[in-house]
Amino acid sequence: MKRLLLPTLPLLALLAACGAEKEERAKPIPEAGFIVVKTERVPLAIELAGRTSAYETSEVRPQVSGLIKQRLFTEGTLVRAGQTLYTIDPSLYRAAAAEARANLASAQAARVAAAARAERYRPLANIEAVSKQDLSDAQATAGQAAAQVAQTRAALETANVNLRFTRVPAPISGRIGRSLATVGALVTSGQTDPLTTIQRLDPMFVDIQQSSADLLALRRSLAAGGVVPSSATVRLKLEDGSDYALPGRVEFAEPVVDTTTGSVTLRATFPNPNGLLLPGMYVRAQLSQATATDAILVPQAGVSRDPQGHATLLLVGPGNKAVSRAVRTERTVGDKWLVTGGLKPGERVIVEGLGRIKAGQVIRPVPAGSPPRPAPAKATDAKPQGR
Repeated sequence: MKRLLLPTLPLLALLAACGAEKEERAKPIPEAGFIVVKTERVPLAIELAGRTSAYETSEVRPQVSGLIKQRLFTEGTLVRAGQTLYTIDPSLYRAAAAEARANLASAQAARVAAAARAERYRPLANIEAVSKQDLSDAQATAGQAAAQVAQTRAALETANVNLRFTRVPAPISGRIGRSLATVGALVTSGQTDPLTTIQRLDPMFVDIQQSSADLLALRRSLAAGGVVPSSATVRLKLEDGSDYALPGRVEFAEPVVDTTTGSVTLRATFPNPNGLLLPGMYVRAQLSQATATDAILVPQAGVSRDPQGHATLLLVGPGNKAVSRAVRTERTVGDKWLVTGGLKPGERVIVEGLGRIKAGQVIRPVPAGSPPRPAPAKATDAKPQGR
């Protein structure tokens, strides 16, 4: 039996090798959809937390003391600058103004009499009908009377100002809050508690917090080149996850770092015509502080991770073979990776058919998005029978 089997072993091995080679030739070459790498300008967007605040805020306080007689506004409505909000009992201030007017009239009459006396003494002093001292005294009295007129006129102006302050006006235009004082309440000049608060809500401020480390990295990348400053346009995402329709603009960045949070405050301004934004709302601000001038973007579907977490991708190599390449990915931009190392413009990255392709395998490269090629018809082994 051994003598019979030994000559047949080489024949069996040859038949198996031929079958494997035939099967390899029959296996179809997989298609690989690729994209051609190119450089482009890409805004580097970031998302930061922020809080809204009123564009202007004014606490209304009385400038004279007295009892509140009227409240002339509706809480929560819009008021305009100069509109009267409260009236304070003006009785004492009206009387003080009347007294000041009377004092002014008296001082003016005394000035006229003193000036006339001084004028009459001047020719008499020249003929020595009166002494020089009497003339000097008359002129001094006329000067004192003129000064008294100026003093009483200033007192009248002060009295009128205090009388005008009995009508408490709105310092700014905006939406007024609730009243913290009622009719009949006693208020005093210079009190610490405000009567009410007015806030201007169109436009609105948004104070955005950015870590000082990120700001330092941004400045270094700008200094190193390849990145240029972007426009200051900002978009908002509200607390419920919805997008705010109107864009804003960064106005300035504070030149100091908050020692408690280690962050820098960026202030942006947003139009708020419908009053959707209210002071104190938590928002997410989306903005681009820099633009990469020679960025390379690769679809996320074309990038995978090895067991160490390094980013890799497959390229169309020489001889239409798939070549694995390690690359450096910095961040995502939409549905793509920003590749900062390992790729050059003009190289072909495989992004379709990756499940059927391995590194070193022969492939049929086609542009990504091409329609699939129809499968070839199977050849028949049957031979035509001759007559």
